[in-house]
Amino acid sequence: MSSETHSLSGHAAVLRKKLDDRTARTGVIGLGYVGLPLAVEFGNAGFTVVGIDVDDRRCSVINRGESHIQDVPDSSVAALVERGRLRAVSDLADAGLLDTINICVPTPLRKTKDPDLSYVVAATDAIKPHLRPGMLIVLESTTYPGTTEEVVQSTLEETGLRAGTDFFLAFSPERVDPGNEKWNTRNVPKVVGGLTPDCSVLAAALYGASIDKVVQVSSPRTAEMVKLLENTFRAVNIGMVNELAQMCDRIGINVWEVIDAAATKPFGFMPFYPGPGLGGHCIPIDPFYLSWKVKEVGFEARFIELAGQVNSTMPHYVVDKIADVLNESGKPINGSRVFVMGVAYKRDIEDVRESPALDVMALLLKKGANLSFHDPFVAHIDGEHWAGGLHMDSVPYSTDVVRDADCVVILTDHTAFDYADLVASAPVIIDTRNAIKQPAPNVFKLGAPGPRA
Repeated sequence: MSSETHSLSGHAAVLRKKLDDRTARTGVIGLGYVGLPLAVEFGNAGFTVVGIDVDDRRCSVINRGESHIQDVPDSSVAALVERGRLRAVSDLADAGLLDTINICVPTPLRKTKDPDLSYVVAATDAIKPHLRPGMLIVLESTTYPGTTEEVVQSTLEETGLRAGTDFFLAFSPERVDPGNEKWNTRNVPKVVGGLTPDCSVLAAALYGASIDKVVQVSSPRTAEMVKLLENTFRAVNIGMVNELAQMCDRIGINVWEVIDAAATKPFGFMPFYPGPGLGGHCIPIDPFYLSWKVKEVGFEARFIELAGQVNSTMPHYVVDKIADVLNESGKPINGSRVFVMGVAYKRDIEDVRESPALDVMALLLKKGANLSFHDPFVAHIDGEHWAGGLHMDSVPYSTDVVRDADCVVILTDHTAFDYADLVASAPVIIDTRNAIKQPAPNVFKLGAPGPRA
């Protein structure tokens, strides 16, 4: 139901007016890759924004007018802080003064592949004492269908206030793609599913003030499923090409050539590309949220789980490839100098969350490799945040470093890398991203026959 045809109830009408004239006080819980860009867009639209994050250092950085997110320029934050439209705090002491609150906290998986909603629960519990009539709460954290009602609504209604009547509740999935220069928070359409028509209209009005297009769906569950479909679609298709890469390797066909040729078909085909595994904050995680949820109704998501199994084997496949290539030179992994190029989960960003490069590196360490890495975007890897357990610093790139390695492994294809020098200097290269287009006698590619085949 559109905001133009729906007649709002009392509290909703008051909030709608505040949203329209930009006097609504907005809050964003979680100032990471999702929350900070959203807070900036709200501020640019004319709202006064309070960002809430438990990390005091992150709050201090923002209040100095600086950004800790690659996609958000310092100048954007500084301009809003200077005009008094954005400030960051580490608690919800003033939450009772807010009219809207967006929850943008992480939703990781536990080691058992079960959803970890502890951050959502903590944020909801923190809001509860400050909830008052007329507030709008929107969950953006990716999760399974039913979370908004089962977790957020049930907790907030313990106050005695009723969702859809006294306060308003919606789900709107984040669609952040770090490092994407074309699509950003403002120009990516925003899906919104409200608990009631009033909830949907208010959430659409909030986002419509700062985002180019809002797409309303019938319920929070529908909006939650939209996000899972988007990322499961990618995970399943990547799983398929990862399996195809392993097939092509066995039968001596170049999978990259196959995909590029298939992509010339103008209909019925969309290219996906293999790699050392899945990375990022969504694609490796979201399908498991869906398969976990449907088990409640006795449904087994076999197709989705199989794709997850294929994708999870890719780091092992890459390490086996490295072992085979080193073996051709009469060297074992144990004791070999392995130089990794790129540890971010994708090209030209600093984000290492769920990066398959870290999985490959951990496996190499277990096999005794003498490991080092270079990444222009990642200066340091904290040992507490990856399976390798070591604190490691990026090694400056040089021809001598490359020449001294027993093999170089390209795990992230940053555009800043000097691939020509790499080919000229490295004794052996394992390219998992098809970063080096021209054949070379020292370049071995994932999913392709070796240069000497």
